[in-house]
Amino acid sequence: MLRRAIRSILMLLALSGPVLAAPVESFDAFIANFEATAVNAGVSRQTYRAATAGLTPDPNIPDLVVTQPEFTTPMWDYIDGRVTASRIERGRAAMRRNSALFEQVGRQSGVDPYILGAIWGMETDYGAVLGNNRLIRPIIRSLATLVHQRRGRLAGDQADFIAALLLLQRNGRTRDQLVGSWAGAIGHLQVNPSNVLAHGVDGDGDGRIDLHGSLADALRTSAKFLLDLGYQPGIDWGFEVDVPDDFDYLLADRETLRSVRFFADRGIRRVKGREFADLETPVFLYVPTGKSGPKFLMTANYLVLKGYNFSDSYALSVAHMTDRLKGSGPFITPWPRSTQFPNLAQRKAIQQALTRLGLYDGEVDGRIGPISQAAYARFQAARGEVADGFITRRSYEELAAATR
Repeated sequence: MLRRAIRSILMLLALSGPVLAAPVESFDAFIANFEATAVNAGVSRQTYRAATAGLTPDPNIPDLVVTQPEFTTPMWDYIDGRVTASRIERGRAAMRRNSALFEQVGRQSGVDPYILGAIWGMETDYGAVLGNNRLIRPIIRSLATLVHQRRGRLAGDQADFIAALLLLQRNGRTRDQLVGSWAGAIGHLQVNPSNVLAHGVDGDGDGRIDLHGSLADALRTSAKFLLDLGYQPGIDWGFEVDVPDDFDYLLADRETLRSVRFFADRGIRRVKGREFADLETPVFLYVPTGKSGPKFLMTANYLVLKGYNFSDSYALSVAHMTDRLKGSGPFITPWPRSTQFPNLAQRKAIQQALTRLGLYDGEVDGRIGPISQAAYARFQAARGEVADGFITRRSYEELAAATR
């Protein structure tokens, strides 16, 4: 069951992507032509036409897609900008104000309340942004624009657009009353419409699911969402570790979970002399910024966080915020902040070179993820280098020389 859940999450991540393609028709033609698809999915013609009458595309969407910080910012800058001292203190205060609710949700669901608190802080700054009309807007327009623009996750955007229409239909709301982020996520913990339909819970017992107006609904819904993704109660997200110099980094494979004991037997230790609680816990080694940066043994619950939002920067930020809300300190190993990274053209060239060398069979899109990193690690291993898979500007230069 665990392996099946991991494969499902990894498949979800592989199918996700922020890149825009080109529209194939005008926006008005798209609205007219998509009606049949929506009706076949259960949306009434009356709901569809009321929701889309006079609708215009959001001109800000294309820039928002290609500048998502999860994909354009070094991991340490992303985490530094979100796991701040002030946000940690606001989070502790917000959880104290709602302590009875968090305790109840944690007790009933088995989900760590601090993970829910961390997601709440990451997504809406503990609800503070929900009244900001610049950030929170009617999502029918946003989702229609995303589907028309045909970004890399077209099927997901179509499903969310239809789900938003179904939410309007079920709740009797107008399109301006259903609000969320520019990508369509709703409420305190920002759940996209498809997942509201699939996992939505009436947490306060008032007979409706309102993730925007009810923190109880939002917490219970996100708890169920995490559980349905495969979250395992009582298991931590992972641990920062020290790795010996002679370790074989080709064992850093997130598709294969091994026991903590497996890695401990190869010299991996928790930082600051801490002990592993259970040597039989299945984990994988995650080395996000190479041998010089922080390294982690991750449980399957970390992959569940990636199912919530497929960015590693986001998932690690939530994981770290969870610990900081509990009182833990910052990561022990410093980030390699002086690293120089390749630009988009160079990242594509890296993937092309790895393809020519027979090491990579993914898409040449300039998006450096686990598949590209694993291919580069194999290239490093063949050259007798430390195979940590960390792709930098130097990687581009090495691969360019190797494929001339």
